[in-house]
Amino acid sequence: MQFTTKTVCRALALAFIGAAGAASVQAEDTIKIGHVAATSGPIAHLGKDNENGARMAVDELNAKGLVIGGKKYKIVLQAEDDAGDPKQATTVAQKLVDAKVLGVIGHETSGTTIPASRLYYDAGIPQITPSASAPQYTHQRYNTTFRNIANDEQLGPALARYAMQTMKVKRIAVVDDRTSYGKGLADEFSKTVKRTGAATGTTIVSTQYTNDKATDLMAILTAIKATKPDMVFFGGMDAVAAPMLRQMKQLGFPVKFMGGDGMCSDSVPRLTGDGMSDGQVICAEAGGVEPAQEKGMEDFRVAYKKRYGIEVQTYAPYAYDALMMMVEAMQKAGSPDPAKYLPQLAKLKHKGLLGNISFDANGDVQDGLLTIYTFKGGHRQKLAVIK
Repeated sequence: MQFTTKTVCRALALAFIGAAGAASVQAEDTIKIGHVAATSGPIAHLGKDNENGARMAVDELNAKGLVIGGKKYKIVLQAEDDAGDPKQATTVAQKLVDAKVLGVIGHETSGTTIPASRLYYDAGIPQITPSASAPQYTHQRYNTTFRNIANDEQLGPALARYAMQTMKVKRIAVVDDRTSYGKGLADEFSKTVKRTGAATGTTIVSTQYTNDKATDLMAILTAIKATKPDMVFFGGMDAVAAPMLRQMKQLGFPVKFMGGDGMCSDSVPRLTGDGMSDGQVICAEAGGVEPAQEKGMEDFRVAYKKRYGIEVQTYAPYAYDALMMMVEAMQKAGSPDPAKYLPQLAKLKHKGLLGNISFDANGDVQDGLLTIYTFKGGHRQKLAVIK
């Protein structure tokens, strides 16, 4: 055969088209899902826990072989760190949008999840947070926003009722770290006590403010001590709760100390050292497992420790379920295209580690459970599962 310049150019063009087609098929065979949490900074242990849970779901799905619409897919998790900073969160969110992820698990905290959610909404990318509890997140009414844990409007009042009715506390001091999470939780707790506390003789005797990076809390604790509380309620994370507990002991008033999921991991005893006593801390995880799901959760915890060499901190199971829900919605839609699976996600009834999970019209989990814990011997101990 005689090769002319025209023949060579045509062959090169066909080769280019074939290579581009192969690349396109390869791209279609991969589902990229984003995960964002604070994997650096003072709450990195909690952020990494979330990421680990999502990775366990990805590995399980890929090992089984994922089929959607009759076609095989491999999931790739693009994990990013927002350091718990709202500005970094929006930068990372834009990075994931530009990377054309087909869904996002995260962010971890309310202060990062809320600003990032606008970017995902504008891009039409579904987002499930397994840990951000501020009501504002779903009050925005973005059809792309979901969470599979209880929000602060459920968590704060439940903790208040437990404090008044079960613990029988009468004088409560409240500390708010002014983050979206801490403020939301403290506000909901305080509103419930003020509204219903007369029936149990419970009052709020002091309200103080700090920030999520504070380490010296002596001034506000001294002011609190003067009001003679029998409990301190803290809206914030374990990185601040730990020095607060140590300094309460130094000041000689180791009263009961209550908070939400941000200070409800096994890291609390480690961070606090000898600054807390058995049974002093009462906290709640914004989710729960009823007896029928306890074996599945225990199996997950065993598998998690075998893989990572550490215990589950708090929300790894929720991140696992969130990713599994997202993929199940893709399977029901027969496509990983966000526009096609988003309606399925909104109406999905998923049987996960945490039981039967579904969303209401705002994207909040329906009939969310709460788990009340204390700490003894350096480990969490479950006290009750409530609504």
